[in-house]
Amino acid sequence: METVGDIQIRRHGAEGPVVIVLHGGPGAPGSAVELALNLSDVFSVVEPWQRKSEKEDQLTVARHVADLHEVVRAVSDEQQRPALVGESWGAMLALAYAVEYPSEMSAMVLVGCGTFDKRSRSVGGKIREERIADYIANHPEFVDDLNLDLNDRIMKWHKMTDTYRAISSPTAYGNIAFDKKGFTETWNDMLRCQEDGLYPYAFSRIISPILMLHGSYDPYPGKMIRNSLKEHIPQLEYREFKKCGHQPSIEAFSREEFFFVIHSWLSEQFRK
Repeated sequence: METVGDIQIRRHGAEGPVVIVLHGGPGAPGSAVELALNLSDVFSVVEPWQRKSEKEDQLTVARHVADLHEVVRAVSDEQQRPALVGESWGAMLALAYAVEYPSEMSAMVLVGCGTFDKRSRSVGGKIREERIADYIANHPEFVDDLNLDLNDRIMKWHKMTDTYRAISSPTAYGNIAFDKKGFTETWNDMLRCQEDGLYPYAFSRIISPILMLHGSYDPYPGKMIRNSLKEHIPQLEYREFKKCGHQPSIEAFSREEFFFVIHSWLSEQFRK
């Protein structure tokens, strides 16, 4: 591991244009390693681990954006701007970064992007709630989980609700603790930014090409999220994969097609 300011980074691959892979959560460092490793055969991949709550009185979107900017400046090639590839919350962070620093990247890929409006967020929550209820109906030993707060229920069962069919041996993440406090602080601030009218309206400032990749089984409703973004980002391209959940990099049926698409699209953007 290296450090850039307060941020730890892992590097994968030695050659090629720089691609910065942003993990999800918020607060789930290492969760994008499968994505990072499978891009490193063509690109020089940088995987930053976002700031933990223990290093900040109150984590905010702006704090994460400032940290990412420090990383971007530290790893950028003088001849070519890096691309950002964000997974889940990481996709939301990439968009927030591009608002403040629209000229710092060559392109962006949003993988399983989170929600920027109440309607799509409500739909995603209901899908997860129904999947959990259906599972517990067939596994009554977990019936007490129905008494958990919905957010706690989703947190406990997210792998079951979010994945269509995982590959048999995904790369081990190691014993990396989920930062629940950091998740709560950052997500609440993202919701505040939306309620205050900053996002998604500020996304009209983004000038880089953007590709959004989504699984058809992802509880986050991809087409609804695309529609909420495209109004402000007309250059947004969208691709959806069948038999694919929230994290295409570990999906057995779709990961090969997913990596072909992302490799091809990024390579084309870097050639421009």
